[in-house]
Amino acid sequence: MEEVEISTEYVKLDQFLKYQGIASTGGEAKILISEGKIKVNGEIEYSRGRKLKPSDIVYYKNNKFKIV
Repeated sequence: MEEVEISTEYVKLDQFLKYQGIASTGGEAKILISEGKIKVNGEIEYSRGRKLKPSDIVYYKNNKFKIV
């Protein structure tokens, strides 16, 4: 599991996907999320504005990212 440090209170899911290089654009992030390919804390997340806070875990394919 990769730990990803954020310097703000939260980061939005679509921004996180771009920051991690999972999506190259906001449009691509939107598609990944709307197709149910992203999980947050083990559940499929359909809201691209989902606020990720420390201790949240994002799952994509075989990758896990823990927000710290």
